[in-house]
Amino acid sequence: MNLARRLASGACALLVALASADVGWAQTQRLNVGGCDIRRGTLCTNKNLNGAALPGADLRNSQFSRTVLSGADLRRASLTEANFSSTDLRGADLRGATLVRTNLRGARLNGANLAGADLRNAMLQNADLSNADLTGAHLEEADLTNARLNGARLHEADLRRANLRAAHLQAASLRGARLQGTDLTRASLENADLTGAHLDQAILRNTQTRGCIGCP
Repeated sequence: MNLARRLASGACALLVALASADVGWAQTQRLNVGGCDIRRGTLCTNKNLNGAALPGADLRNSQFSRTVLSGADLRRASLTEANFSSTDLRGADLRGATLVRTNLRGARLNGANLAGADLRNAMLQNADLSNADLTGAHLEEADLTNARLNGARLHEADLRRANLRAAHLQAASLRGARLQGTDLTRASLENADLTGAHLDQAILRNTQTRGCIGCP
């Protein structure tokens, strides 16, 4: 009986060791992409990571400025306080990603999917979000000064107290969006759709609203 137990115990230990080896190998493959170590706080600037698959990656406090991440899979990734300034994220999948206080100044996010993403206090000055999907995204107190949001989908997005001064929102859809206290000074809302949007205390000084649906 003792011999049987020892054999069973040895078999279990071998299986655990093999499983650990497989996990370690898989992690090694995922942690180095395009010569860049994928981990929290990594330095990965001026790299080409086009189409990288990094769902759920922990990249908080990392540096990715001027890197190409177009078409990358960053679903549910943790990107809090990372630096993506002037980064190419065109067509990237950032659904459900956390980008709190993330630096996205001048980033190219054309056609990116940011549905449900957390962008509270994010820095998006001069970023290009044309035709991006920001459905249900959290953008409270984000700075989108002079950002390009032409044709963007912002259905039910939370933009309370966000800075959208001089932002380009031509033909954007903000149906049901929360814009309480949002600064839209000199922004362009031409042909935008604000049906059902919440505009209490929103600042609309010198805002262009020609053809806008639901604008005051």
